[in-house]
Amino acid sequence: MTLLEARSLTRTLPGDPPVTLVSDANLTIERGRFTAIIGPSGCGKSSLLYMLGLIDRPSSGTVLFEGNDTGALDRDARARLRLERFGFVFQFHFLLPEFSALENVMLPIRRLGRLSPEATRQRAGDLLASLGLSGKFDKTPDRLSGGERQRVAIARALANDCALILGDEPTGNLDSQNSANVIEILRSLVRDAGKAVVCVTHDPTIASQADVRVSMLDGRVVAIDPPSS
Repeated sequence: MTLLEARSLTRTLPGDPPVTLVSDANLTIERGRFTAIIGPSGCGKSSLLYMLGLIDRPSSGTVLFEGNDTGALDRDARARLRLERFGFVFQFHFLLPEFSALENVMLPIRRLGRLSPEATRQRAGDLLASLGLSGKFDKTPDRLSGGERQRVAIARALANDCALILGDEPTGNLDSQNSANVIEILRSLVRDAGKAVVCVTHDPTIASQADVRVSMLDGRVVAIDPPSS
């Protein structure tokens, strides 16, 4: 069941004095589980998430993904692994404004290069349709609502059939109804597709719906509920 394991992750920024963002964090992410990382602003939640997602390298410690130590991977290998197995959804959708919804979802599929142009278009269209966006394929982000843009971002995260979805305040820019819709989509991916979802959130409603809650304070993981067995 274990998909990803963080062992003694520490991230320190050089300076005088140096600033420690995350200190000695240990965490296990399991398939088919929704994990919420919670805590006050500035406690290291996003820094931990970016190390789990192989965006930032830890100063010490390691991340194991599917049992393999990612620490020895070079920059290109890390980028390839992220493209193949990780999906990211952020507070701000980061859709390319000049591209349509369909084209935005097609981008990571094209980068991976495993599907034909026809199959790429079909895959992207199927994902958008599954998220209730059948009539929005040709719309650019400025012609979509906030909730629609975030659903396009989720479709893009799923484009290469990732195993792990990481969200950094994915509902932080949405109203309550769209926030609930996005969380239900993420929960359905856990429940029905066996994905692992990890979300940084300030929203207690989201945290209450998670299978696992990881509490952070001053750069440290101070509690995991329920505790790891």
